[in-house]
Formats: sequence, C-alpha cells, structure tokens
Amino acid sequence: MKKFKSLITLFFVSMLSLMLLTPANAARVYNPDTNKWENANERKTSGRRGSSIKKTIVSYETKQRPGTIIIETSERRLYLVLKNGKAMKYGVGVGREGFAWAGTNRISRKAEWPGWTPPAAMRKREPNLPAYMPGGIDNPLGARALYVGSTLYRLHGTTQPWTIGQAMSSGCIRLTNADITDLYDRVKVGAKIIVRR
Repeated sequence: MKKFKSLITLFFVSMLSLMLLTPANAARVYNPDTNKWENANERKTSGRRGSSIKKTIVSYETKQRPGTIIIETSERRLYLVLKNGKAMKYGVGVGREGFAWAGTNRISRKAEWPGWTPPAAMRKREPNLPAYMPGGIDNPLGARALYVGSTLYRLHGTTQPWTIGQAMSSGCIRLTNADITDLYDRVKVGAKIIVRR
C-alpha cells in the first residue's frame, strides 16, 4: 500500500511539474496585416500600444447635414458632422497604397460584433485566410461595423489599435473598438458617407 501511495504521489508531482513548465495553449488570433495566426498573449506584450489619437469635438465648417460622415483619407481622420459648425473627430486607419478609394455613399447596415467573410479577391491574395470567422473579441472587424452601400467596404473596429493613423488596410476604414462603438451609437442606417483622398 505504501508503494502504491508513493507511485500516486510521484505521478501527481510529475504532472504538476510538467504543467508548470509547459506554457498553456494560448488563443490564436488572425492578423490580416501579416496574413498569419498569432498567439494573442504574445501580441499583447509585443510592445505595441493602443491608439494615441483620441476623439474630440472640433470646429468644422461644412454644408453637409448633421449625421454625415466625412473621411479625410490623407489626414487619417473621420469627421461626424454635428450641429452649429462642430464635428466629432476620430482617428482612423485607411487603405494602404493601391487600396485607397474615394466617393459618396450611404451607410446601408450596422452590426455588433460582426462575423467576417473575407472577399474572394482577398482570399486569392492571401490563401491562408479563413473562409469565415465568427464575430467576437479576436475578429479583425472588432466590436462594430458600419457597411458602406453595396460595396465590400465598411467602417469597423480593430484588434490592432496601433494601426490607427496609418494606411494598412485593404480599403476598409478602421477605428478603435471604443471609437467605432461611439460612432455606431451616433450614426443611423442611411447616413451619408463621403470619403476624400
């Protein structure tokens, strides 16, 4: 009996030691910029920080009606037109070279924690992309999405807040999850959106 207890104790001590020495399997997160799945814990400690661009109310003269979204791609800023010559100004990430666009459209749909189906052209360029990724904290579209007409473009959150203020996307407009949630609550389906280069 003593020998059996000693074997059981040795087994549990060995298992505990093994668990302490072996890192737990961390959640994997898809990074659309590098086209790779990354360890979520490593990404959080990689030295990258959130966006330093904070939303603010600014003076903004325009003939556009309140509720209109104006994106100044060259500034990497989004302006939501308010009343009395004011606008809420947000930092954004925009399309990288070759993926920037301009035009006028309407917000056709809004979604909370949207799922992501990469377009066929994107999957052709990046074959390792999943066919579909359900919405959630690790989804590249982030907390909210505003869909632009019948295009493939959207304004959405991001799991990579350090990309705000840069041109890194495949054409979509990125905001921090906090900012897209704020914008989502302020904007209605049908709102006009103007993107300038």
